[in-house]
Amino acid sequence: MSRTIGIDIGGTKVLAGVVDPEGEVVTSRLRSTPAADVVAIRDVIVESVAELRAEYEVSAVGIGAAGWIDSSRSTVQFAPNLAWRDEPLRDLLAAHIDLPIVVENDANVAAWAEFQYGAARDADSAALFTVGTGIGGGIVLNGDLVRGSHGIAAEFGHTLAVPDGTECGCGRHGCLEQYASGNALVRFAKEAAAGNPSEATLLLKSADGEVDDIDGPMVTEAARAGDPVSVAAFVKVGGYLGEALADMVQLLDPDILVIGGGVINAGELLLAPARQRYRAVLHARSRLPVAEIVAAQMGPQAGIIGAADLARR
Repeated sequence: MSRTIGIDIGGTKVLAGVVDPEGEVVTSRLRSTPAADVVAIRDVIVESVAELRAEYEVSAVGIGAAGWIDSSRSTVQFAPNLAWRDEPLRDLLAAHIDLPIVVENDANVAAWAEFQYGAARDADSAALFTVGTGIGGGIVLNGDLVRGSHGIAAEFGHTLAVPDGTECGCGRHGCLEQYASGNALVRFAKEAAAGNPSEATLLLKSADGEVDDIDGPMVTEAARAGDPVSVAAFVKVGGYLGEALADMVQLLDPDILVIGGGVINAGELLLAPARQRYRAVLHARSRLPVAEIVAAQMGPQAGIIGAADLARR
């Protein structure tokens, strides 16, 4: 089996790397994403591939993109943070790259990386929740990546958490993304700090007393230091996440549930309340085996590793 290139394209950065069959990143390159310019994004990808091919022999290119990818793994139907709208990305790149190219959703490639090399490598079936600014997901059932009829399965962030709840960017109200994401964590902490500043001393100190300046890393550090408002924000987010994980078990019965994305850097601050709520909700199934909740292992390179491996296959 050969080395392949994996490219992870987000709203702010493009990470490209050469990956060997064991899932090891041999070398990588990081560039900024010209998010508003379709041609410029293409050029960054083409230049990244050319630079890596100058150093290593590779057999294919896998693209992990933050957006909805069609069933043929070729067209980006919509990307919320990029200029792509029904963009035939694979064909645009094929005109400049003489290698097989696969385009896939970024959460799907991360799920595949965890299934092949990471936290779910010993499982037959797994679900990955990526908890970052928003919430994404990926499902592997009996060794196969689940993409759905139109290529956009596993949009966990846009399942219902609270009927008639907070409006979501997708147009619905009450989506999980509004209650269990990094943005939700910050919103909960800000609301509590504004309403009860005496309980948020550490958090407000890190923001120089300005509630509007509170961000995710501040909430995490304050929670680690015992700030009550910050800890409570994690408990709230973890609770909603635990409910969603319980629903996933009822639907799919996977071997393992993997939590990834930037918020997982908080570790047990997020995982402990998620596990607690998960077990409470599944009380009726207490005599039956249920999936364990674990942290993702592949870190920020999951995207390029998963994309490269899918391209290899």
